[in-house]
Amino acid sequence: MKVGAMISVEEALRHCLALAAPLPAETVPLAQASGRWMCVPAVATRDQPPFTASAMDGYAVQGNPGPDDNFLIIGEAGAGHAFAGQIGPGQAVRIFTGAPVPEGATRVIIQEDVVRVGDRIILREGADSGSNIRPLGQDFRAGDSLAPRRLRPNDLALLAAMNIPAVTVTRKPVVALIATGDELVMPGEDPRPDQIIASNSFALKAMIEAGGGEARLLPIARDNEAELATVLDLASGADLIVTIGGASVGDHDLVGKVAGLDHAFWKIAMRPGKPLMAGRLNGVPMLGLPGNPVSAIVCGHLFLLPMVRSMLGDPSPAPQPRQARLAVDLPANGPRAHYMRARLTAGDAMPEITPFERQDSALLSILGQADALLIRPVGDGPSDKGSTVSYLPL
Repeated sequence: MKVGAMISVEEALRHCLALAAPLPAETVPLAQASGRWMCVPAVATRDQPPFTASAMDGYAVQGNPGPDDNFLIIGEAGAGHAFAGQIGPGQAVRIFTGAPVPEGATRVIIQEDVVRVGDRIILREGADSGSNIRPLGQDFRAGDSLAPRRLRPNDLALLAAMNIPAVTVTRKPVVALIATGDELVMPGEDPRPDQIIASNSFALKAMIEAGGGEARLLPIARDNEAELATVLDLASGADLIVTIGGASVGDHDLVGKVAGLDHAFWKIAMRPGKPLMAGRLNGVPMLGLPGNPVSAIVCGHLFLLPMVRSMLGDPSPAPQPRQARLAVDLPANGPRAHYMRARLTAGDAMPEITPFERQDSALLSILGQADALLIRPVGDGPSDKGSTVSYLPL
């Protein structure tokens, strides 16, 4: 690939994902598994429910009684406290939701549908005719499995019910973040008139952690080879090294000249964010993002997060565009794909999307208001209001 060649977003993403193989697995307790990528199926060790259970508070009886039928109460069944006997005709057991249904019972009459007089109940007129019984294994059976996925709170409840105390997950990728440039200072410092605050790292760190990775925010690397090498040494042990800035071709852009870097420098046919570098530094995957604030964050969504997802074992790590209805007319797009900062509003069949008028790649305030990136493909013609377009949620 020629250094000066400008390639597509899709081709650049393929190169990035080729660097990001899934990491090894580890076993963690279920209580620590939230947000982790479960990389092997989890198999239920018991049925759920593990017994025929009452779905309501009421009375377990046999048969299909009608109005004014009455039953003798012979016992009680609660959750965790089964009735040990058997129900026969004309008998009832007081039962509570989740309790095992006694042997011989075929129906649970809800408590609102009976009149209790001493140790007997009488069925009311118009009583609910449902069985109000959950059969054994109604939810799942022993041997049923949950496929690999990123675990949500709902999944943890399911795994617990499957009697699984620990799960096999992909190790979290450790991502080292290195901002570069003499012009940068950290928030809270007193910048010179010719300096700016390093802002990109904080957005990228949050994105990595929300995506399931572990981010290490390293010191700013100044524009000299010795200091850059020192900061890169601090990235030892990381699974992915991400530099911010210094990935262009100027005299002060040093990242691409680091010893031990096997890289391909790309100019991507996209905006915001044209300069991107990826490769391996002494065998470790490395991604060089643009230094421009909005460009870095947009490229983080398009390339960094997919690499994190790929390292976690996600079989579909690439961004997944959605559809929206364009709320304004747009002129034709040029030779670079444009990821326009935009706002979504509710629509009838699909959301409506409106790009902001100002699309300068230095405007973090606009990015802060945006909840979507409207995708304009390379060479896309004029788009009329009401047409269907693709977007990525932010």
